[in-house]
Amino acid sequence: MLGKKTILLVEDNPDDELLTLRALKKSKIHNEVVVVRDGAEALDYLFATGSFSDRDPTQLPQVILLDLNLPKVGGLEVLERLRAHPPTSLLPVVILTSSLEEIDLLRGYQLGANSYVRKPVDFDQFVNAARHLGLFWLVLNEPPPRV
Repeated sequence: MLGKKTILLVEDNPDDELLTLRALKKSKIHNEVVVVRDGAEALDYLFATGSFSDRDPTQLPQVILLDLNLPKVGGLEVLERLRAHPPTSLLPVVILTSSLEEIDLLRGYQLGANSYVRKPVDFDQFVNAARHLGLFWLVLNEPPPRV
């Protein structure tokens, strides 16, 4: 189910995308990062449909960094659909968002998020958060067995 340790970044804001990629690089996380810019594109990537229909659907990312406020399909709906589909139901999902809404936090965990991280405004804090995320999800965490 899990191939090479790819990170799927689901982020519609170009500035946040650049910040995340720079923070990962500065943290010496050199894994491939696939970037999709809305919820529909994330689902297409994960289910190998649409513009990703030629992708091997058995090769799934090691972790998904999922923003909540996305065009087309919101992050919580993406999470809900992932959890409803057996091949993706156990994928580690880190909600990485600027949302301060308690309902988003609660709903994210109710839908099966593995972690909820608020994007730090300060770049050094963000680099530190990226380092910890990378260390945990790409090195220390034992991935789920195949479903």
